[in-house]
Amino acid sequence: MSGRVTTHVLDTASGKPAAKMRIELHRLDGGKKTPLADLFTDENGRAGPLVEGLAFSSGTYHLLFHVADYFAAAGSPDAGRFLGVVPVLFEVDDPAGHYHVPLLVSPWAYSTYRGS
Repeated sequence: MSGRVTTHVLDTASGKPAAKMRIELHRLDGGKKTPLADLFTDENGRAGPLVEGLAFSSGTYHLLFHVADYFAAAGSPDAGRFLGVVPVLFEVDDPAGHYHVPLLVSPWAYSTYRGS
């Protein structure tokens, strides 16, 4: 199986998957930012693969999770009061690997990790 990037977003304020959250993925190389994906999570809060195969190589990647827009669409009165877009920068050293980058998010806080 070829390497790839996937993600899963959980809305910790509601205890549900973050459906229809916009996510962008870019590759950073020497100050150049190359867009690779711009999509929305599915009904289960999942997205991916965002990049895979020959388009996936070692280097620095930048995920942008549009959390304020998501919480606004969900009717949260706290949307955009603290978090707008959550950036996650990560390094790929094995382009044959699966890089799963989950996000746990509320209008006030987030955490991420390398999942499986």
